Amino acid sequence: MENCIFCKIIKGDIPSSKVYEDESVFAFRDINPQAPVHVLIVPKKHAANVLELCEEDEKLLGHIQLVAGEIATTLGVSESGFRIMSNCGPDACQSVQHLHYHLLGGTQMSEKMV
Repeated sequence: MENCIFCKIIKGDIPSSKVYEDESVFAFRDINPQAPVHVLIVPKKHAANVLELCEEDEKLLGHIQLVAGEIATTLGVSESGFRIMSNCGPDACQSVQHLHYHLLGGTQMSEKMV
């Protein structure tokens, strides 16, 4: 998508602090971190959110989970623990309309999710 900030980051039009990239996924540090480790994991295929995915995206979603584990290990939070989440829609405060996952770690998280 032409006006999507994450698509522009993936293409390199907007600089980012990249932590991982392969043929289908791009991951970078969040510019407004909510934890000491806060990485956004973004599929290169544009979809606004999980509601725009279909069965053919099943492999991509599994791959994102594996990438999240790799990133957590690389950034040193795999043993202490980390959280992966994705916001979908306005009530969830999705601010960028490109599917993405937040990987947060490096601190004790609250048990309360909302």
